[in-house]
Amino acid sequence: MNTNNLPHIVIIGAGFAGLETAHGLSSASVRITLIDKNNHHLFQPLLYQVAIAGLLPSQIAYPIRTIFRRQKNLTFQMGEVSVIDLDAKFIKLNGSIIAYDYLVLAVGGRTNFFGFDAIEKDGFQLKDLETAVKTRNHLLSMFERASIEGDAEKRKALLTFVIVGGGPTGVETAGALGELISHVMVKDFPQLDVNDTRVILLEASAHLIGPYPDELRKATEKLLRRKNVDVRLNTKLESFTGQRITLGDGNQIETSTVIWTAGVKATEIVDGLGVEQASGGRVRVEPTLQLPGRPETFVIGDAAFLTENGSPLPMLSTVAIQQGRSAAQNIRRKINGSPLLPFRYKDPGLLATIGRNAAVARIWGISFSGFIAWVIWVFLHIYRIIGFRNRIVVLFNWAWDYFFYDNQVRLITKE
Repeated sequence: MNTNNLPHIVIIGAGFAGLETAHGLSSASVRITLIDKNNHHLFQPLLYQVAIAGLLPSQIAYPIRTIFRRQKNLTFQMGEVSVIDLDAKFIKLNGSIIAYDYLVLAVGGRTNFFGFDAIEKDGFQLKDLETAVKTRNHLLSMFERASIEGDAEKRKALLTFVIVGGGPTGVETAGALGELISHVMVKDFPQLDVNDTRVILLEASAHLIGPYPDELRKATEKLLRRKNVDVRLNTKLESFTGQRITLGDGNQIETSTVIWTAGVKATEIVDGLGVEQASGGRVRVEPTLQLPGRPETFVIGDAAFLTENGSPLPMLSTVAIQQGRSAAQNIRRKINGSPLLPFRYKDPGLLATIGRNAAVARIWGISFSGFIAWVIWVFLHIYRIIGFRNRIVVLFNWAWDYFFYDNQVRLITKE
């Protein structure tokens, strides 16, 4: 059989959406080219665990070629797409031209700094392995520097950590960092006064984790305060100099550490498509996830803007996974001449952890918090990590931390 005569599907992006699309087409009579600038799939929900020295990068990433080793109709190419020509139906990758019959843009998102250039330059973010390791190295270095700093005010500034954004990532990072300080770093640096350390979580709105029910917002705030996190609601960041932040009310905080978790927008490649974009640069798509006027092009995941019940779908991994499955199904239907199906998001619930032993959850219409929610969070994330070895290692790390209050990855490296 001449495979060159089969429909050629190009998938750009090997995140949750891209992987699900590729898996959904595994038994189809098609040729698939999967493209990503990295050679690994990254489990982004656990990036903050790398940043707070809980996990190694290799434990939340898995080689793409290994994932698709047995999928005969797929070829992986590592590289960054520079041009997408929707009229001529080809892309440029590392200087070569790849033609397609169907294109799936699963390009994900990037951090939205909302014009805060100083934060982008001197602050920290949790978007990929590189930024997570950079954040980890910095956090650990602050303790090392503080341990030899003789000036009390300078030492306090070194040990002040500000997290901007009270969404799930901000909440999880703040809770885990507060716990790292109170249970682990206090033992590593007995000469430091733990009272000098501060974890401050800034949220511009009146609530943490906005999409969650009110009872879980309140439970989250309560759990964070128990972990000595200074939660400041209705508080906007005005500026950051690299050594000091200024708040909207004029107050200033001396700190060298600002971790930005406050926004996401679409990646740069979609800006050059010449198509209609919505908030955050996301591409407006049809209910079938097709690009308007381009029935052979599908846009899914964080790059896609689609509303349900009057509200845009959130930029969550659960949305990306379901859209990947839907895109694969609709490509099959289009090849077979069947009518395409509109995407319908099935909300699996809301879940966020606030450190060891504590989480909040909304599942099957029921809200609960504390230990039970934390156990659900642990096993759900273990299940979703790719690779049996990774699951075992992560479970072991978390079990060790649970019983011994000891994160195992407190390394300053150049990974």
